[in-house]
Amino acid sequence: MNLADHIRDIPDFPKPGIVFKDITPVLADPAALDAAVQGLADWARPLEIDVVIGAEARGFLLGPAIARELGAGFVLARKPGKLPHETIRAEYELEYGTDSLELHTDAVSRGHRVLVHDDLLATGGTAAALASLVEQAGGVVAGCAFLIELAFLAGRERLAGADIHALVRYDSE
Repeated sequence: MNLADHIRDIPDFPKPGIVFKDITPVLADPAALDAAVQGLADWARPLEIDVVIGAEARGFLLGPAIARELGAGFVLARKPGKLPHETIRAEYELEYGTDSLELHTDAVSRGHRVLVHDDLLATGGTAAALASLVEQAGGVVAGCAFLIELAFLAGRERLAGADIHALVRYDSE
């Protein structure tokens, strides 16, 4: 299945000049959803993942399903103040602003092999923040898996040395 056929461009969202990659058609089509989850899980299976970490909010959409397919746990990285227990924090830059994510201090155990997951790899800021949270907690980033990669934004450079996979790659806007 060509998942790119299920991703639509929304120009000037959330700001003028940004072309938003809308994955809701992937989620709405059972075959596309299955292809996305299976494709990412199949790639990650040899990495022997203990935990998948996903970023609020779109990393929560496929992350738990991927974790289930891998027989792994899923942990939430959320915006500041949204988690009820003691947290650690990582700040990052988006392609259109700055933000930060928090993770419960006990969400990742020392030595756990962690799959960093988000729907989209753009500039790499969110994924780098997730990797930072994993490392702060004592985990090991075993790989990074994305539904979409905007290769023209060079996000891979911020994740140098990481094993990275995306199901759909855009080389230009």
